[in-house]
Amino acid sequence: MKSRALSAVLCAGVMVFTSAGLSQEAAKPAMRQEIVKLKYIKNNQILSVLYTFLSPQGRINPNPESGLITVSDLPANVDRILSVIREFDVKPADIQFTVQLVQGSTGPDERPDDPIRDDPVIRELRQLIKFRSFSLLDTSYVRALDKQLSQVSIGRAADLRLDLVPKCITEDNEQLIQVEATLYKIGFPSLMPTPQGPQSQAPAPKTLVNSNFTMKSGEKTVVGISRMEGGDKALILIISGKILQ
Repeated sequence: MKSRALSAVLCAGVMVFTSAGLSQEAAKPAMRQEIVKLKYIKNNQILSVLYTFLSPQGRINPNPESGLITVSDLPANVDRILSVIREFDVKPADIQFTVQLVQGSTGPDERPDDPIRDDPVIRELRQLIKFRSFSLLDTSYVRALDKQLSQVSIGRAADLRLDLVPKCITEDNEQLIQVEATLYKIGFPSLMPTPQGPQSQAPAPKTLVNSNFTMKSGEKTVVGISRMEGGDKALILIISGKILQ
């Protein structure tokens, strides 16, 4: 009788421990793992945002070389993280800029330049600044991507450089382009005496125009004017931009 009672007690204990083990297993949340390859942005541009959606059990393992991100977490958190990646990892907007470099003059012997005399921007500029003539020095076309630097050499002697950093925004359902534009005068290398002998050195670029402005897609605007040293002439930078669909 005692042995049967002892066996019953032991069996009950085993069932209790087994039930406790099953309940602990059932209490563990199910985890989900996804591997995502970034197409247009880099890991360090989005990781700080993704970490805010992780649970204490969640993990994010990025691979900077391949652009892969491995996400392990609760299914709901993984869904949120994938949604954020889809929102951020999109193809940047493509923008076409037309850049005109115009010379304005107040000199009495200057004559208007027929190709740009009837340009609406030039007509407006003529009313604001009392130049007697305008001459088109150069026209360049720049293809730029949203939030990325683009550079172009401009000028008859290619001695000027224009840096453009555009950012596409939408306000009141209208597409706008915020632009940071800087026009530099680039000096050509020359031989400079050094203890090691003459060496080729280029002078530091000189900033002629630096402007931050917002324009509508398809609009043309005067970005800035730079007076030329020792004379009655000035360089006028005119830019038009269009967001390509």
